Amino acid sequence: MKRIYKFGNGQAEGNGQMKDLLGGKGANLAEMDRIGIPVPPGFTITTEVCREYQTEGEEVVRNLLHDEALEGLRFIQKIMDKDFGNVDDPLLLSVRSGAKFSMPGMMDTVLDIGLTDQSVAGLANKSGKAKFAWDAYRRLIQMYGGVVLKIEDEEGENPFEKELEKYRDLKGVKYDKDLTVDDLIELVNLFKLLTKKYAGVEFPQDPKEQVWGAIMAVFASWNTPRAIYYREINHISNDLGTAVSVQAMVFGNMGDHSVSGVAFTRNAATGENDFNGEYLVDAQGEDVVAGIRTPLQITIKGSKQWADFAGIQEEERNRAFPSLEEYMPDQYNQLNEVQMKLESHFKDVQDLEFTIQEEKLWLLQTRTGKRTGEAMVRIAMEMLKEGMIDEKTALMRVEPEKLDELLHPVFDPGVLKMSKPLTVGLPASPGATTGRIVFNADEVENFKSDDEQVILVRIETSADDLRGMNLSDGILTARGGMTSHAAVVARGMGKCCVSGAGVLNISYKEKTMSVNGNTYNEGDWISLDGSTGKIYEGKIPTVQPELGNEFDELMALADNYARMKVRANADTPESARVGIMYGARGIGLCRTEHMFFEENRIMKMRKMIMADAQEGRENALADLLPMQRSDFEGIFEAMNGYPVTIRLLDPPLHEFIPFEEEEQRVMAKEIGMTMEKVKRTAENLKEINPMLGHRGCRLGTTYPEITRMQARAIIEAALNEKAKGISVYPEIMIPLTGTLGEMKGQKEIVVNEAEKVFAERNERIDYLVGTMIEVPRAALIADQIAREADFFSFGTNDLTQMTFGFSRDDAGKFLPEYVMNGILPEDPFQVLDREGVGQLVEMAIEKGRNSKQDIHIGICGEHGGEPSSVEFCHQTGMDYVSCSPFRVPIARVAAAQAVIKETEEHFVDK
Repeated sequence: MKRIYKFGNGQAEGNGQMKDLLGGKGANLAEMDRIGIPVPPGFTITTEVCREYQTEGEEVVRNLLHDEALEGLRFIQKIMDKDFGNVDDPLLLSVRSGAKFSMPGMMDTVLDIGLTDQSVAGLANKSGKAKFAWDAYRRLIQMYGGVVLKIEDEEGENPFEKELEKYRDLKGVKYDKDLTVDDLIELVNLFKLLTKKYAGVEFPQDPKEQVWGAIMAVFASWNTPRAIYYREINHISNDLGTAVSVQAMVFGNMGDHSVSGVAFTRNAATGENDFNGEYLVDAQGEDVVAGIRTPLQITIKGSKQWADFAGIQEEERNRAFPSLEEYMPDQYNQLNEVQMKLESHFKDVQDLEFTIQEEKLWLLQTRTGKRTGEAMVRIAMEMLKEGMIDEKTALMRVEPEKLDELLHPVFDPGVLKMSKPLTVGLPASPGATTGRIVFNADEVENFKSDDEQVILVRIETSADDLRGMNLSDGILTARGGMTSHAAVVARGMGKCCVSGAGVLNISYKEKTMSVNGNTYNEGDWISLDGSTGKIYEGKIPTVQPELGNEFDELMALADNYARMKVRANADTPESARVGIMYGARGIGLCRTEHMFFEENRIMKMRKMIMADAQEGRENALADLLPMQRSDFEGIFEAMNGYPVTIRLLDPPLHEFIPFEEEEQRVMAKEIGMTMEKVKRTAENLKEINPMLGHRGCRLGTTYPEITRMQARAIIEAALNEKAKGISVYPEIMIPLTGTLGEMKGQKEIVVNEAEKVFAERNERIDYLVGTMIEVPRAALIADQIAREADFFSFGTNDLTQMTFGFSRDDAGKFLPEYVMNGILPEDPFQVLDREGVGQLVEMAIEKGRNSKQDIHIGICGEHGGEPSSVEFCHQTGMDYVSCSPFRVPIARVAAAQAVIKETEEHFVDK
């Protein structure tokens, strides 16, 4: 097995297509070498060796690599005309990580490898720059100590950084570049003492020991907690491993004619076709990204924009903050030609790292540039118009999840930089909001006004909190996961939500929230970023992202390729209109229970629940009928011409009843019932496992009058809207069906009530009756159920819960560990489990269509807006997916990408 691939001087053994083997960095270094871009020579150790390291250990890998590594070293020495280990004119090396998918800052790097007590003097003498040589040696000891020897002080911090900061203060200098040669020699001696003190060993004086230590440390950094977490949140496999590139050092810290910099071929924030970047004179690349010194802009345009923002006059800018275009015009022109060549070659935005060593330009890296959602859309569509890429490539360049950034408010970036972060929870529902803390959902209305925003802070939410959730501007919970009640409802409402912020200590009694030593009272201001899960102190203003023409063009392009339609989960006319605005082609789930929690309805609902007999329930339901009918009329009107799937009452009745004594007392008085009876009824409604209890079609079976009322409200509303000229397509969905008898019984009630309404009104309308497939048994007997159902809609939240035997509200206690330890590849409540739940879905579709070929099939669980789950739905032949209104664009693009992946194999891995 070949373990090392050389590059440099136009002799690259690899190429840009070998990212699986060489990682992104190694593959792109080889590709740049092939097309004539100046890169320092080196060799890349493959990702296969990283996997060998994980299984076989360091000693075995060193033996396996030894001969090829020596050959690679001789290759570098020949091109650079220097010897590694030579004390008079030493060749120095860098060792860098490079996985298949870019993981910036997550893994380790070691620079200036090869310097020793003897060779530092040789480097100083040969270069004529003693300060440069001793600075390089200081950097090596510092990086080697932190990365390879894992040195930490008694407080678990990096002692080198602490001592360097103290030393700069002692010498009265702000930057490392202002230290003298004597200062740097003193720091080198100090750093060697720190190495001995904390590592128990001397800093190695054998260059080969240094390079082997660095290589093994980079392999080990693949499994650091930060790297594992990064892969987890970016859905990157832990099995890939990282490649390691060993490369000749070139130096941007050799004086005023040397620089290091980073550049983007286009603006990564806005997508504007504008070459931009930053550089530092007399610095190494780590200085540019570390933020220790204020970097300079590469272009004159960028420099002037920066100066305007900083309030710096042109004369001062030109003198003290020149652009690279002005400071080194010849090298800038070379760099500009290189960036155009690279973007044209790779046909995507490039993120470049470069060094100019004594006026000679070197490229150290190019990679696909990370970008904001706004930039992502603009770049894809502009490159399509420029003819650089085709339609399919433009669609595949879009990360569906990043579209979220375009659809929700965002914090003002300038103010955000100065804001105090408190903690981080789960990014349950995207957007950004600021508001006063309120702990009780019933109190939200008291704080809320046109000028006052509110954030509802709860340990966890329940259906009882719905009104307060709806009125609040954001929701924060200490418990619950991405599919908890708070998360699901917030996404449906388009509300910003951060859930599962476990370090929060919330006291309802004291009306306080404590976090990391800070205590906040009701009425205090906090800010939530539902896209990142971050929580901040105080007010942060938000700005609305603008959806440009490129967004509309992208959506139209996606619809041209997609086979499946995308619907929205919406319970109100307002959310239905949002769905339409974002391109929904119907409502796939309208939850009727949310309508009963309005203040003027909840007591009527409770009166119905408390009734002793059917007559009492029917009287209460008669009061609810016009309200429910009005709700449906508003939704039908908003969705003029599109189908609306309405789920009949699903949750258990106890969710509508208060269990706190004071609230029960208020309820008893309002509905004219004794406190004793209220308590007794509430106690009787309690269930050991309500998610598997008296809910869904089971309620409709034991209380058929509920199904009758809802069916009548739907049909009457549809006829009323039809009379206004509105095109109405109602689809009545029976929840939680598990037996043919349940489906037949509920369908019979719906059909009979519909016929009564038709007879009363002397008018008809077409409608469908179908069911949710969310009980595993329903999937197993889908052929029987299909004989009675006009459509199936998979409720994958409950189907996942029942298939795994997980409670979705409690699974957050262990699922993260399951994912981290590889027991499960993903949280199955976020990404559809294809192996288990998916098998039930496929079986139900096959059985259903064998019984009824034209049965309409979709999905309305949370998975309907998750890109890989949307792809699975396409593969199984579903007709549509349904999701939160704000995730409709995400699902539209994912549906198009599913078609492209099916026909274009080279896109499957992207």
